Amino acid sequence: MPADTPLLIAVDGRSGAGKTTLTLELAALLREHHTVTVFHLEDIYPGWDGLDDGVVRYVERVLEPLRTGQHAAWTAWDWERGTDGEQRTTPAAEIVLLEGVGAAAALARPLLDAVIWIEADAQVRRRTAIERDGNTYAPFWQRWADQEDRWLAGDDPAAAADVVIQGHSSTPSPAAVRRALSTLPSCAVLLAPERAGRRGLTVQCERFDAVPDTSALFSGLYGASAAAVWLDSSDAAGTTPASNSRGRFSIMADDGGSFGQQARHRSGVTEISAEAVTTRIREPFFRWLDDVWGRHAVRTPEGYPCEFALGWLGYLGYELKRETGGADIGSGSELPDAALLFAGRAVVVDHAERAVFLLTLTDGGPDADRTVWLRRARAAVDAAAALSSAGMPPSTPGSLPVPHFTLRDSRAEYLDKIRAAQAEITEGNTYEVCLTTSLTAETERLDPLAVYRHLRAASPAPFAHFLRFPEFAVASTSPERFLELDADGHLRAEPIKGTRGRSADPATDAALLEDLRTSAKDRAENIMIVDLLRNDLSHHAVPGSVTVSRLCATETYATVHQMVSTIDARLRPGRPRAGVLAAAFPAGSMTGAPKISTMAILDRLERAPRGPYSGAAGYFSLTGAADLAVVIRTLVLQDDTAADGGTRLSLGVGGAITADSDPAEEWDEVRVKARGVLTALGASFPASVDP
Repeated sequence: MPADTPLLIAVDGRSGAGKTTLTLELAALLREHHTVTVFHLEDIYPGWDGLDDGVVRYVERVLEPLRTGQHAAWTAWDWERGTDGEQRTTPAAEIVLLEGVGAAAALARPLLDAVIWIEADAQVRRRTAIERDGNTYAPFWQRWADQEDRWLAGDDPAAAADVVIQGHSSTPSPAAVRRALSTLPSCAVLLAPERAGRRGLTVQCERFDAVPDTSALFSGLYGASAAAVWLDSSDAAGTTPASNSRGRFSIMADDGGSFGQQARHRSGVTEISAEAVTTRIREPFFRWLDDVWGRHAVRTPEGYPCEFALGWLGYLGYELKRETGGADIGSGSELPDAALLFAGRAVVVDHAERAVFLLTLTDGGPDADRTVWLRRARAAVDAAAALSSAGMPPSTPGSLPVPHFTLRDSRAEYLDKIRAAQAEITEGNTYEVCLTTSLTAETERLDPLAVYRHLRAASPAPFAHFLRFPEFAVASTSPERFLELDADGHLRAEPIKGTRGRSADPATDAALLEDLRTSAKDRAENIMIVDLLRNDLSHHAVPGSVTVSRLCATETYATVHQMVSTIDARLRPGRPRAGVLAAAFPAGSMTGAPKISTMAILDRLERAPRGPYSGAAGYFSLTGAADLAVVIRTLVLQDDTAADGGTRLSLGVGGAITADSDPAEEWDEVRVKARGVLTALGASFPASVDP
């Protein structure tokens, strides 16, 4: 649109939803930086039966002139006489708020820049509408409501809305609505002053010298949170974390407080929810991510050693490959393609310095929530530290019902897919195919945190994580880093390719480790992924900065030995931080090489979405740093909405297929990789029922 045309924002919703009050309060806030006019559709409806005709008049006489930058001249309706009344003008100010039932009707939406829709309960709406307009409205309530019903039967402005407000359930803050509008791409330029206000934030930090029981600490602070994240260096006791960020820090947070938000992305739309306000950003996920994360918004507090200084935490699912060269097969999954929460407060445990840090975000104003939370957090740290100092062993999770898993692919079916992958290799379409399958189970309702505590006790790992959102959770004992990016632009990827199961017999276990270390096949798999990642990182790296500091090293975990390499690089100045992430996503260790053609082969062979599995999980700090794990050794738990109210479990497993792969051995590797999660649950690998 031309630069001198107004920003047209519709505020719609059924009668009595609270549109007028919100619009006037929003207009007052926006006038801090802009000229604003307000148009009320009730002034143009031609009578109590005039909803449809009123929308036509509104579009033709108000929206169309404003859209071209002209003042809108229109005829008001005289409600007392029941005829057209005086002539009025709505100036083409910088921002025009258009409020009323039908403001975002289908006929109007092509002319609008943004749509706000307010939801409200029918009984509450009737009461508030009559209280506002007096008893003269009461005889006409049902007559008007029937018109709204007919309109909405063929139109869905709520689905098309950019901002959705749950009216009456909680008081929608005009400031929160203004903040939501400032994040919309269509409003970003004009609302630049409002966006700038988001940058005046600082992170405050309190340090405690303590060694808490981390499980007790998380349960005490976040056990009741509907959305919470625990990035858990659960193997810290068995490592030497002082020399490396791997295994050094554990991060705990939820979406509470005045800055808390949740974000979910599905098929090109990111929904960001903060209390009663939900904002929809209709653009690629990685573009949105770069906007909310990819800049230095805050400084790291002095004396604080971790790269995470509040920000977004959660997972990016495998299906986001649609934005990075892979095909869009449709989500096919009930889970979001990505799910994140924004933490304006968090607990960070430094296992190397034996310290705990409480982080809080502030804009300099009073914040009662922050004060209350700090008091709770200090008490939780003291209680968890007391458990450790008393010499008490970590709390043991209670018993769980044993789930009985079934296979998506039988052994014979999976072996056939391996041979199909090898045929693609023979044809020259790929060099390596990271083929996956899944195990699923249904049980009585499980506590996701209890399940995760079982997993971490049985199989500790440096990149373990527990992500809980309403209706689902992700419980992972991942040993693999996908990508680390620090605030200064240093990049690191640490792919794993090559696995051997552990043995209780020391001699046998040592032999298994040596077999992995000397395996030509596993080295070939690993080196192919190293080459792929070197190429991925080079797109955004300083020329000559991509190096391999560790090639085909072996690492030992509770249930497996792994072959790991390390690739380092330096981000080229000015490059988008989310861009380097997108260039490497999904992890090459979960696709194969070359990546794009191999992902297409996997789509044909697997014929099912992977969901969070094979994606990435971790944090995006306000400092511009990020640290992400590959989502493997991971159990996904979903609430079953059926009458029995149970839990559905999903476990993804797989392996890299090369020309030299033995199909039977690859199937055995799938069993090995599933063993850690299954053993923690007391479950067994399901018997294959071959066709």
